[in-house]
This record gives sequence, structure tokens and C-alpha cells, in this order.
Amino acid sequence: MHRNRPGDIMSCDPDRGSWPPRLAQEARLRQLEGRLCDDGAPIDLLVERAGLLAALGRPQDARQSYLDAIRRAPDHFGALNDFGTLLYATGYRAAARTAYLEAVARHPDEPMGHVNLGNLLLGAGEITTARQHFEAALRLDRDHAQAHRGLALALAELGDHRRADRHRRRGFQGRFVTTLPYRGTSPPLPLLVLVSARGGNIPIGSFVDDRIFLSSVLVAEYDDPAVPLPPHRLVFNTIGDADLCRPALRAAASLLARTSAPVVNHPSSVLRTGRVANARRLSALPGVRTPRIIELPHAALIAPDAPAAVARHGLAFPLLLRSPGFHTGRHFVLVETAADLAAAASSLPAGRVLLIEHLNARGPDGNARKYRVMVIDGRIHPLHVAISRHWKVHYFTADMAEHPEHRAEDAAFLADMAAVLGRRAMAALERIRDDLALDYGGVDFGLSPDGGVLLFEANATMVVNPPDADERWAYRQPAVARILDAAHGMIMRRAADTATILGAIPA
Repeated sequence: MHRNRPGDIMSCDPDRGSWPPRLAQEARLRQLEGRLCDDGAPIDLLVERAGLLAALGRPQDARQSYLDAIRRAPDHFGALNDFGTLLYATGYRAAARTAYLEAVARHPDEPMGHVNLGNLLLGAGEITTARQHFEAALRLDRDHAQAHRGLALALAELGDHRRADRHRRRGFQGRFVTTLPYRGTSPPLPLLVLVSARGGNIPIGSFVDDRIFLSSVLVAEYDDPAVPLPPHRLVFNTIGDADLCRPALRAAASLLARTSAPVVNHPSSVLRTGRVANARRLSALPGVRTPRIIELPHAALIAPDAPAAVARHGLAFPLLLRSPGFHTGRHFVLVETAADLAAAASSLPAGRVLLIEHLNARGPDGNARKYRVMVIDGRIHPLHVAISRHWKVHYFTADMAEHPEHRAEDAAFLADMAAVLGRRAMAALERIRDDLALDYGGVDFGLSPDGGVLLFEANATMVVNPPDADERWAYRQPAVARILDAAHGMIMRRAADTATILGAIPA
């Protein structure tokens, strides 16, 4: 008989019947329904009912219940705040902002309202305003963990890393595990999710089903080895940014010695995928061209002799400057000439800066193209090709929406990746895949004139965003669905294989 050590794989009841906590929620909901037949029912019970409906996976009914409560009590903090949280979780960001703003306006002395609004603003890129709300929450409650966490993220975005570290410690020390809501009807499969407090984590909510998995999220930098790991059958290391999260990845690698569960994206593999390391290592692969990359202190790039220092390192203008640890084009600039260097560097946060050789990915039509493929459990899946007149190419800012010919090119890539890329590029991508050894990751690249790969980025932090509900993007839906299905299938197979070994679930 297998005996579990603390943190080892936890077997579940082989009877995949009803789950007692779910039955308790349903019983409480029935009890409330019997008491909410008239308009005189206590408002707190209406809010409780809405929360139960959300927890039971009935978001539309929950929304209506919150609206009923708000109509009766427009200034009820719990109704406004929890309604905002439901709206945010179900993708209604503008409506969530309205609910949170109302909650804060009516209850400026409630720290959680400021925290929730701050997190929404942070996600929208409104960093300074987000910071103000986190600071307001801490004036009300100086020990509010979530306010410290949010402020740490805001300060890091603003380049104040010393104060960000201090607030991270206040937010996570001794509070490094969170259990996410489980909405299933059967006993769950326990999943341990490793994250970094600094960010740079893979968003896995689109393919880790909370009706199947009960997820315990552990912040690796603040793990206490004396505390047993949460019960789990599988570990998913979502720490994806090797440049930003090196301490977290090392901590994650250490804590894995305390479990025998299988691991998705082992930290040792992710640690190898920093931009500088990738550029040096992957340049040796046939058919792959990587940019020359060096890392210098920010101060060295605003010094009078900065252009000479660049030349000594073998780089020439134009070149790219990038602050490590940022994505989606933030703190990433093109420097055309030596005279532009100091001004460009001054626009970046203090700290280390990457100097990157500019690889020209423009085709004969003058457009730059950036392809993205996802690597899931050893298979390469096309995600998109972004086409733009600008050197900085991201799908959400590229020239796609108003150019049907660009969307047609994207559709052709999704329909037959190998035909579009050619044999040389496909062979190069397979070599990159094998070298990375990631269970979940992605590659951003262009095509060189000889049909090879111009490598921009290859790591685990690639995001798979479902297309907007617009007929122009309907052609992308099957490709995105295949990727998400592949990721979901991978973790289900890993969990099922483990359960079969333990005899917990019939094979």
C-alpha cells in the first residue's frame, strides 16, 4: 500500500459521486430560497444567495441576485464589491469597474474595495491610480496582505524594486498558500500550482477546469519547508519568466524534493529560457538565427561614453533596449542612432537593461511579421501571425482588424502551418522545441530570407487569448480551442496516469 508523505500525491475517493461541500452549498441555497419569498427578507441573505449561486457555477443567476440586492440596498458594500468580483471573473471588466467604483465611493473606509479596484486598474495598465488605491487600503489597515501584494506589483511596474520587495514580504510572509474556489460536483483532483510573487506566471485559468481541479496556489519565494505542501496529485509550475523570477524558480526546484508527484514545466527547464541564455544556446541550432544580446546596468546607458560601450560589446545601431521581466511591448524601445541612446534609456525603469540586436523581419511588402506557435506536451500548434508596418509587432496592436488580406494570411497559417513556414523553418522549430524541454511554452519568431527562423522569444510565458466575439476573428476560434484542449488534455492525462499508478481511479 502506498503511504503518502506530507505533500505527496493524494488519492481521491474512487466513487466520483457527489462532493459533501457541494451538497452543503446546495442545501444552504435551498434553505435561503425558502426564506427569500418576499421583499422584506434581510439584504445579507440576498447577497449570500448570490455568492452561493456563483460558487455553484450559475453566474447568470448570481448576477441577477446581486442586482436584486443592489436595487433594494444601493449602498450595500458586500453586494457592490462581490458583484464587481463576479463581473471581473466572468470577463465583464467595464461593468466590474463601475461596481468597484461605486463600492469605493459609498464606502471609502473599506480597504477591500480599494484593493479590488486597484487590482482591476493594475490589469488595465493604470498603474499610478492603482497604486493610490492600494496605499489608501493600507492607510485603513496597515497589515492588509492583499493591499501589500497589489502595491508591490504597482511599485515594480514603476521601477521602485526596493519598496516592491518590502511590500511583497509583508504580503506573502507566512501567507504563501491560497486555495482557489472549486465548483465541481464530484470529489476534486488536487492540484498544486506554483507561482512567483513578482509575476511572470502562466495564466492557466482557461484550461485548468475548476469543476475538476481543486487548486492550491503556492508562492514559491515564501515557501516554508517546515510547512507540509498542500495535498496534490499533480504540480503545475506556472512560473514562466526566467529573467524576472529566477529566485522563485530556484525555490520551486527546491520544494519539489518534498513531493513525488509529476511536474508540468519543471523549474529546471524554465530556468534555461532567459533571453540572454536562449540567444546564446539556440543560435547553435541549424536554421535558427538569434539576436546578439548583452545586459548592462541602466546607469551605463545614460553615461556620456554609452555609445562607445555599446560598440565595445559588438553591437551597432539600430538596436533594441528592453527591461527584462516585462512583456506585451512594455519598456521595449528601438534606438535608431547613438545620439538617441541616452533619451531611450532614460524612458526605461532603473535596473538592468537588455541590449538586443535588431533582426529585420520585414517581408518584400515592407510589413513586419511575427509568428507565434505554442508547444504543448511535445506538439507544435500555430496560434497566429501578426502583421504590422511597425517594428514592434503584437497581435492586439498589429494591422489585422482593418486588413482582410492580413487576416487571410493568418488563416492560411492556422490551416496549414507547415506549408506557410516551409520545411527549413519547421525543422528549426522542432529543434527549438526539443531544446526547451517545456511541457507548456511558446515561440515567437520571424522568417529569414533563406527560410530559417529569426528567433525573438521562446519561453513558458506565452499567453493564449481567445479571440474577441467579432465575426472577423471567427476563423481563429478552432486554432485557439485546439491549443486550450491540448493543454487541458495534458494535465488530465498526467493526473490520470498518477491516479492509475496509485490505484485511486480505474484506468
